[in-house]
Amino acid sequence: MSPRTNDGEREQPGQPDAGRPAPQARRPEPGTGRPAPEPEARRATSGDDVPGTGTTGSASEAAPEAETRDSGRPGNPTPVAEPETEALDSDGPTRVAETEALDSDEPTRVAKTEARESGDPTRPAEAVPHGGDERVAAVRRVGAAGRRWRAVHLGACAAMLAVALTAGAVALGAVHEQRGVPVSAAAAVSPGLLAGGDLDASITALQAHLRAQPRDFGGWATLGLAYVEQARTKGDPSRYPQAEQALKRSLALRADNDQALAGRAALAAARHDFAGALSFADRTLKQNPYNERALSSRIDALVELGRYDDADAAVRTADRRRPGVPVFTRYAYVHELRGDVTTARRVLERALAASSSPGDIAYVAAQLGQLAWNQGDYATALTHYARALAADENYLPALEGRARAQAASGQQAEAVKGLELIVARYPLPGPLVELGELYEARGGAQDAAKAADQYALVDAWTAIARANGVNADLDTALAAADHGDRATALRAARDDWSRRHTVHTADALAWALHVNGKDAEALPYARQATATGYRNASFLYHLGVIEKATGHPQDARTHLSAALKLNPGFSVLGAREARTALKSLEATK
Repeated sequence: MSPRTNDGEREQPGQPDAGRPAPQARRPEPGTGRPAPEPEARRATSGDDVPGTGTTGSASEAAPEAETRDSGRPGNPTPVAEPETEALDSDGPTRVAETEALDSDEPTRVAKTEARESGDPTRPAEAVPHGGDERVAAVRRVGAAGRRWRAVHLGACAAMLAVALTAGAVALGAVHEQRGVPVSAAAAVSPGLLAGGDLDASITALQAHLRAQPRDFGGWATLGLAYVEQARTKGDPSRYPQAEQALKRSLALRADNDQALAGRAALAAARHDFAGALSFADRTLKQNPYNERALSSRIDALVELGRYDDADAAVRTADRRRPGVPVFTRYAYVHELRGDVTTARRVLERALAASSSPGDIAYVAAQLGQLAWNQGDYATALTHYARALAADENYLPALEGRARAQAASGQQAEAVKGLELIVARYPLPGPLVELGELYEARGGAQDAAKAADQYALVDAWTAIARANGVNADLDTALAAADHGDRATALRAARDDWSRRHTVHTADALAWALHVNGKDAEALPYARQATATGYRNASFLYHLGVIEKATGHPQDARTHLSAALKLNPGFSVLGAREARTALKSLEATK
């Protein structure tokens, strides 16, 4: 999946959209929610085409609301749990659905048993430490003095994954249908409750509310969105079936409520069902053209389906209707995919200036860090990641990005330590592969075995993800091509390409074909991956290697040199192989 959609963004579930203006020829004024005249088209397609300019107001005027993203990049959010325990009640499908949707997870099987016996609600997850990075400390002294650092002890990766795999949901008690109670006109629990920072506590409060008011369609929609976010932030795919149950319950109570429809779009995107996400987003926008979550999910889906022209049109529409942080970040990514890094940076900087909540700050600063890292500017990347971690010390994309930037700038020991802490709690494909490659590059006595362990955990994560409805083909193709079964990598890459044609799926298919010895077939896909102008050193490296294998030495030299010039530390192993290939080409000139 592409790096800036879906999996990486901090979601604040259930920001109220139901009360937004009806779809007349009017839109909310920035930051107010009040209708205002719809402006005429106001931008040229130059480098000055930046959201928030002209008559729609600047980013600093927009009211920022964090929105869902799938990270979206290959790799995206966290620990894994077994599928949710089925409700054992026999009061019929409604009762079962409600109980499943109200289940809550616990960190260990023992805790799960205790909760069954005592009725304890969900326990807050432990904080993930980010170490003693001086950049983070400097930002904290200025903007967040007084917050204490948290620490956790690193456990063995395999043992921690075993804990994650056994962490299931706890039945908090059956929800009794209250016959004769009218359906709520809106959520009795404010969706804004979930933006406060303690997602586990907020979910517990919602669960308690819904046990008392099971016909609150808005409450069920908010709970579904909260589960989607919990799955992302904790890497727990077993939350997705719970989210689906809650959202279906909401729609059963009120079929046309746009909050639940937008939640279905977000859930589909999180499961990498982008065609489904687009369908639900379109249905939502028919009910409420100003629903920010649906506008954002629609952009994400179009990007992930490879429909970049349509995504560009969608982001402009979203910017007219609901300018703000969620739209600005997507606007930036659409420009980055076309190679317009300058505009992407300007838009993200404007989005950061408009950000006020810790979630928004962490998300946008991490996006700026990723953009800087892609261009090989590691010092700037580390500065942005420090700001993200000062806002949220547990924000996974910033923790992972910082470790990647440390590795690229020669701080190997710090990078290994940081990634070990991440995968101990969040055994996700991206950090697992990065840590494995760092072990391989270090080359110690036990490092080969350690690397193999990380790659094996990738297979475990993808199996659990698939069991909970997540399409993990791209993750599988990327990891297996270099560190797993090559035939599996090619099969997964072909399957993903059959559903969507993006630069990321083109690159994955090209590389899977290459490692299977099918370079002539791989070359057109490798060229397609770089055709939009997207500046990605890994794509250039793959293209150069494939060109070398197909007898295009001059093109191979050009693209391998470009990869190393753009981002010389794009991959600890890939960069080393790129330099070796380039040296061999130079020797045969």
